[in-house]
Amino acid sequence: MTNPAATMSQANNKTAKARRTYRDVNGILLLDKPPGITSNRALQQANRIYQVRKAGHTGSLDPLASGMLPLCFGQATKVSGWLLDADKQYLVEMQIGTRTDTADADGQVVASSERTSVGEAELEQALVPFRGEIEQIPPMYSALKQDGKRLYELARAGQEVERAPRPAVIHELRIEHFDSMRPQLFVRCGKGTYVRTLVEGIAEEMGTLAHVTALRRLAVGPFVDRPMVTLDQLEALAGDSAGLDELLIGSDQALLGMGEVRLAASEAFYLRHGHAVGHVQGQTGLVRVYDETGLFLGVGEIQPDGRVAPKRLFTVAA
Repeated sequence: MTNPAATMSQANNKTAKARRTYRDVNGILLLDKPPGITSNRALQQANRIYQVRKAGHTGSLDPLASGMLPLCFGQATKVSGWLLDADKQYLVEMQIGTRTDTADADGQVVASSERTSVGEAELEQALVPFRGEIEQIPPMYSALKQDGKRLYELARAGQEVERAPRPAVIHELRIEHFDSMRPQLFVRCGKGTYVRTLVEGIAEEMGTLAHVTALRRLAVGPFVDRPMVTLDQLEALAGDSAGLDELLIGSDQALLGMGEVRLAASEAFYLRHGHAVGHVQGQTGLVRVYDETGLFLGVGEIQPDGRVAPKRLFTVAA
C-alpha cells in the first residue's frame, strides 16, 4: 500500500529542487574542512551556499580530518584530476599503545600494547624505512572498491578481505612535535598514500601499536601556504554572490607545475576548434594555454613538431 505521507514528502522534495535557482559558477574554493563531517557533506554545504550547477572535490578527507579540501566549481572540474594526482602535505598526531578498527580515533580499540610511550631517537629511527617509495596495504575502512563494493561497506558489515599492496611515495617525513605518547609528524606524500596505515607501520617498527588521533591537510599540489575558507565564513556570505565569488581562485592555479604558452588571437581561434597551432621551442608535454589577453584557454600538449594541440579546453573563463 502506498504511504500518502511518503509520497507527499517526495513530491515536496522534487518541487523544492525544481524551485532552486542555480548559478554558473567557475573556479576553485580552498575549503578548510572541519573535523566531524565527510568531504561529501562539506561539498554539499558549499554547493547549497554557492547554488552551483556542477561541483566536485579533489580527494576525500576522513571525517576525523580537517584542512584543505579544494572544491572545483563549473569549468574548474576539468582540472580536478590533476589535483587528485597531486602531492599532499599533512600534520598527523598518533596515539601510542592502541590500535583501532578504523586506524583512527573514530574507531573502536581492537588491540593494546604494553608500550604506551616511545623515545624521540627511537621514533626518528623508525621513520627512516618509510621515506621514499614504499608499499601499503589499504585499510579496510577506505573507499577502494572490491567486487563492486567499497571496502568500508564490507568492514561495517564485519567482513575483512585480502587487499593487494599498493605503491606510495613519501617525499618527506619528520617529527613536527615530539611527545612520548602523542607525537606529531609532518608528512609530504604522493597520491594514494594512507596516513593511517603509515602511522600503524611506524608504530610496528617500534614494536608497539598506534592510531591517528588528529589529522590536518596543509596543502594540495601547488596550493602551499594558501589561505583557506571555512564553512562558517561561507555561511556568513550566503546570498552575497559577489562576496562568495571573490573567494574563488582560477582553474589555472591548480596547474602551476606546468609550463605556459601564449597564443595569438588567430591561433587561439583554431586551437578552440581542435587544431594544433603555433610552434613552441624548449618545452615538452602538457602546458597551460592562454590567449594574447591572458585568458586561460585550458591545457594543451606540445607535439614533436613543436605545435600545441588541445588536450583539455574550457568553454568559458574559469
